[in-house]
Amino acid sequence: MYRNFARLLFLVSVFTPALVWAVPVAQAQYELPRRELEAASTNALFKRQDIDLDPYPQKPRVTFRPDGTFKITVFSDLHFGENPWDDWGPKQDVNSLALMNTVLPDEKPDYVVLNGDLITGENTFRENSTTLIDEIVGPLNQLKIPFSSTHGNHDNEPNITHAEEIRREQLVAPLSYTREAPSWANGDGYGPGTYWVPVYTKETDLTPSLILWFFDSRGGYSEGTNSTPVPDWVDAKVADWIKLTVAKMDEAWGPADQVERGSLAFVHIPPHVVESLQQNLNSTQDPGLNADQLGAGSTQASGQESVYGNDQPFWDAVNAEIKNLHGVISGHDHGNEWCKREPTKNVIFCFDKHSGYGGYSSAGWGHGVRNVVFRSPKPNVGPETWIRMEDGETHARIVLDGSYN
Repeated sequence: MYRNFARLLFLVSVFTPALVWAVPVAQAQYELPRRELEAASTNALFKRQDIDLDPYPQKPRVTFRPDGTFKITVFSDLHFGENPWDDWGPKQDVNSLALMNTVLPDEKPDYVVLNGDLITGENTFRENSTTLIDEIVGPLNQLKIPFSSTHGNHDNEPNITHAEEIRREQLVAPLSYTREAPSWANGDGYGPGTYWVPVYTKETDLTPSLILWFFDSRGGYSEGTNSTPVPDWVDAKVADWIKLTVAKMDEAWGPADQVERGSLAFVHIPPHVVESLQQNLNSTQDPGLNADQLGAGSTQASGQESVYGNDQPFWDAVNAEIKNLHGVISGHDHGNEWCKREPTKNVIFCFDKHSGYGGYSSAGWGHGVRNVVFRSPKPNVGPETWIRMEDGETHARIVLDGSYN
């Protein structure tokens, strides 16, 4: 027994130094990755805390009608503030307001979306640019219609920014649901208009049955005299915001595909992938004006080859994370109204209708809105959508469901 004990002591004495020195070496090897993991975990926790599932405690809940329907009217590319130095510019704003005052009482929407390029910022004056928001939201305030805005490339210009428009809207419109993204997902300050709005079947429901998503595609130019171009795509960090937001919703309310929660998304500049859809349009199957050829600058991240695909993280996250997504709706290209299923993601994309008398146009295009009517809170019942012109004529009516092309 003594010999065995002595042998044990010998072995310990021989190998202990190696063991003692081995521990610091192992620690040194794994200390950096551990710190990185801890930092990443802390950062993710910080980001999750920025996501509030009750973002409008002081506002009325947006709800479906008692008959189970919910109607959205979309105004796009209003372009207020063009040529304020002559008679032509202000006249266009008068015409745009007349269109809003004609459409809104006729359509009686439950919700309105202003889908970008509210203002032509390069034409306005720095000292009073945001007051144009007061004019734009006037008809909505008067009729007490809840609404949200996205923002476009012309809303970021030397004389105005997306953030300034959002803050003015929040100040003058009690039923505006537009809000700013967390600072880590705001596109370096030039894409703050990324957020979501819950829609409930009944006001007393604990969880929403529909989520309206709004994404800021940035673009335009920075403010001030030393203005520089702003990237014209949804910032890649928004992909993380989407993942964290959906995860938090699923934890609190249940997974969307299990509890029947639907979604609809809005972004001003169309995703880059939309450009390829135009080549295969069928005027019967994909009805609506198709007069704007898509090319450089007409979709996200398309201005030059070096930025191609920079909107892909956003597009991937939208389609991978947001379940029961009925469609994605954009403006920007005034001569297009069509819808088409995007095959790589199996999601329906639609253009708006150019609403404003400001901005470029052409003979025969006209002005109007896109209506979207949810016929049921259940996501297996696709919403119906169509174009309504200022004079009341309607066309390009389709249903956003699995049966569409």
